[in-house]
Amino acid sequence: MRPTILDPLFSPVSGLPGVGPKISELFVKLLGRETPDDCRVIDLLFHAPTSLIDRRNQPGIARAPQGAIVTITARVDRHQAPPRGNRNVPYRVFLHDETGELALVFFRGQAAWLEKQLPIDEEVTVSGKVDWFNGRASMVHPDYIVKASDAESLPLVEPIYPLTAGLSPKTLRKIIEAALPRMPELPEWIDLALAQKQGLPTIRDSFHMLHEPRDTSDIDPQTPARRRLAYDEFLAGQLSLALVRQRLRKVAGQPVHATGKISGKILQNLPFSPTKSQTEAVADVLKDMAGEERMLRLLQGDVGSGKTLVALLSMAAVIESGGQAVLMAPTEILARQHHATISKFAAAAGLNVEVLTGRTKGREREDILERIASGEAQIVIGTHALFQDSVNYKNLMLAVVDEQHRFGVHQRLRLTAKGISPHMLVMTATPIPRTLVLAAFGDMDVSKLTEKPAGRKPITTITIPTERTGEIVGRLKSALAEGKKAYWICPLVEESEEVDLMSVEERHATLVSALGPGIGLIHGRMSGPEKDAVMLAFKSGELRLLVATTVVEVGVDVPDATIMVIEHAERFGLAQLHQLRGRVGRGDEASTCILLYKGPLGETGHARLSIMRDTEDGFRIAEEDLKLRGEGEILGTRQSGTPGFRIASIEAHADLLEIARKDAAYLIERDPDLTSERGEAVRTLLYLFRRDEAIRFLRAG
Repeated sequence: MRPTILDPLFSPVSGLPGVGPKISELFVKLLGRETPDDCRVIDLLFHAPTSLIDRRNQPGIARAPQGAIVTITARVDRHQAPPRGNRNVPYRVFLHDETGELALVFFRGQAAWLEKQLPIDEEVTVSGKVDWFNGRASMVHPDYIVKASDAESLPLVEPIYPLTAGLSPKTLRKIIEAALPRMPELPEWIDLALAQKQGLPTIRDSFHMLHEPRDTSDIDPQTPARRRLAYDEFLAGQLSLALVRQRLRKVAGQPVHATGKISGKILQNLPFSPTKSQTEAVADVLKDMAGEERMLRLLQGDVGSGKTLVALLSMAAVIESGGQAVLMAPTEILARQHHATISKFAAAAGLNVEVLTGRTKGREREDILERIASGEAQIVIGTHALFQDSVNYKNLMLAVVDEQHRFGVHQRLRLTAKGISPHMLVMTATPIPRTLVLAAFGDMDVSKLTEKPAGRKPITTITIPTERTGEIVGRLKSALAEGKKAYWICPLVEESEEVDLMSVEERHATLVSALGPGIGLIHGRMSGPEKDAVMLAFKSGELRLLVATTVVEVGVDVPDATIMVIEHAERFGLAQLHQLRGRVGRGDEASTCILLYKGPLGETGHARLSIMRDTEDGFRIAEEDLKLRGEGEILGTRQSGTPGFRIASIEAHADLLEIARKDAAYLIERDPDLTSERGEAVRTLLYLFRRDEAIRFLRAG
């Protein structure tokens, strides 16, 4: 149950003065909620101002700088209404002070209202943006007009909030002012010593300081109020992860006793020797699985760093111990590809590997399910289908999940709910900066693969403007004639009116007419079997050029492809460009990646392409991506149940994230059921940040 002290904060926004049905609808958009009922007072309080208007600048008319917002006190001289019947000429009111004259300009101004607001010979105070033209000052639609005697009522410092179409700054400001007094005095959940050391105000004061800035410096992420709220947000996130982890840990793991009998055979038959970081990652996994607690490990490896081998050797250890292992991939193409790679290596050790996807039907499916239930299937590879109710395992000891960000905390719990508590190894080729790993996957230990397997050649990356596309087509022609294979990536499936981008289908047609047949096409709207058939033809060499959308981004493996052309590269994020580039350079031949861009490039686009030219280090690219785009985007936040922060920012508050993680671990260790005085306060924090699921684990525990 949510503590009653929070009731005023969780009452619907529609109960605030000035909020009718129309504004309630606008708030759904502004606050990112599902329905008007779901927009609560607390969501409004978390809607932080991004800048400030300072109306304290009162230089006098003649000294007002062009384009600046100023406040002017002056006397009204005369009104100049537009000629009758000509609505396009604005209504003007002229004022003067001791330095000069100012024209207030009103388009479609109502004479009666303006005469009442600005009576001739009255001293008034107006505030707004000044424009100079031919030596004359004007102010179009002033933000404020008050009698000089009431100038006290003018807000001199005003916070500026992100808005949505149809909502005026004044309306939003008024409603937030009405929401602020609803913030009660809450019990303190931050450790007193920490609050003093960091100089953090109480939560109530923090919200007031957030919405009542006195100066531009009050908008800085490093102000005590913002740091306080950022810390609370991190702490709530880290606690939820710790509680999920605690719940997962309560179900003991089965210790795995590896003998090395099967993995030895696999290693003997490898055409290469594992890299140092692969060997270390396998050692980490074996050490984790040997204990009583379940393993929960994240394996980060850049594109082509050999994660699949680590997974296979981990699975071999489990089979040596009499168990079964599954590998779950996000897509059908990837599942079948993993199956092909793993079967090849596993054959040497005589392992039985099955593949199960949504497309496996009828008799074939029943046979596979039988082999899984009897334990005859030792390794099962597939998509989400692996965890459906109809699938029963004889003794599932290890689940390997490929591409973590598509498989959140909730799916991990669903597995546990099946009464199965396998060790978990989660693999990702999206290098995630360390701070983000903490924020999103704080409940995991991490291994990194940092080297490329032996014999891999570096990839040369070049950037070329689209005007020179013809040259690239010419170079491709001779490369294909020499027997090389290439990818050509486009951003869209079909030509759309608004965006001047080349669609895949259109590009495919132009390349066929320039280069002849032997060119494949693959995009997201094709069915699974169609995609597989094209990929197979490309792999076997029947097709030498593949025109595709980003469907090929993750894990498609064609070792002899050596050329990658990415059209409209400025449209892609860094992580995505890096993933796409990783589709070449997988064999022992030198490879090239050509980034075609349409100029002129913006600052971010320029930075992105030069980073791609300078480095192939996925971890460095991820750090740069974080700087350019912020954390929400990198993890595709919205869809994946990972953190999209409201106040906290990973770049600005990384030091606090580290403290919050330790604090959460300490708290859960000392008070696992959150029943102490501080534990009770922390429950309030979890509700405040809508982390109720975490509290359910406490009860379920």
